[in-house]
This record gives sequence, structure tokens and C-alpha cells, in this order.
Amino acid sequence: MTGLVAFTVLVALVGLERVAELVVSTRNARWSMERGGVEHGLGHFPFMVVLHTALLVGALAEAWIRQPQVPSLLAWSMLALVIASQALRWWCIATLGRRWNTRVIVVPGMPPVRSGPYRLLRHPNYVAVVVEGVALPLVHAAWITALVFTVLNAALLVVRIRVEDAALATLPTEEPAGA
Repeated sequence: MTGLVAFTVLVALVGLERVAELVVSTRNARWSMERGGVEHGLGHFPFMVVLHTALLVGALAEAWIRQPQVPSLLAWSMLALVIASQALRWWCIATLGRRWNTRVIVVPGMPPVRSGPYRLLRHPNYVAVVVEGVALPLVHAAWITALVFTVLNAALLVVRIRVEDAALATLPTEEPAGA
């Protein structure tokens, strides 16, 4: 299997992982809304969907059009970062449980989660997104995609984190008595 075909398979697998995320997210969003969940930041969400889709499409298009020579060290080190970012992402999903989804939905009365990776970082999932946004395209030296995604994602994360922090600020700081 050539490096380009292997990269295409990798991006396809990440795409399938995104589909799995959407299934989990839809189920969890429904659970949150049934418990009085309030959604915040609807305006930026469509841009986020387009940007994350463009990461996958752009990485493949750039790799197939440019067909760059890929140093082995670059490919393998970036692949290791892609795998690490997926592990961190799923650790976040597992830690938040039913409260995780791709939107910003908070259930009134439920305090923010402060276990798992959230005991170390306020927004660990975004660390995974940033690392993956750089590393995935660079597995096949698609540096233009990595650069464009990183710049646009940085702007998006400024908005997203403000929205999320404001939403989390509406929640109690600790578990209610008897919970």
C-alpha cells in the first residue's frame, strides 16, 4: 500500500470516528434537552461543522494534488499525535458521559465535571482538536491544510471557549447535597 493510499485510509477512519461522535452527540444532546438542557452558541456551530469537514477534505485534496515527499519521521510522529489526540478526545467523551456532545448544552443544576482530564485542564477536548488539526494533515505533509485549519480553528476556539465558559458559569460549582 502506498503512503498516499494509507493516508487516505487514515483520513477515512477519522471520518468514521466523526460519524461515531455524531451518533453519541445526538443521543447525549437529546438526554440533556429532556432534562431541561439549555443550548448556547448556536451561531458558531455551523462554521465549526464546515471547518472540521474541511480539515478532512482539505488534507486529502492537498495530499493527492501536491503528492509531496513525506519524511518517515514526520509521518510516524504525526500519526502518533493523531492517535494521542483521539485517545484524549475519547477520554473526554467517557469522562463527561451523557453530558458530552458537540454542541454547548448545559443542564441547569448539574455542576461542571472536574474529573478525568477536566481535573487537569478546563477544556481538554480542544487540546485534542488543536493537536489533531496540525498532526492529521502533516501525516502526509499537507502543511497548507494544517496551517489554514490551525488559524481558522484558533479564531473559532476564541468564540467557542467564551460561549462554553459563559454557559458553565451558569451552573453550580459543586454537587447539590444528597446527589
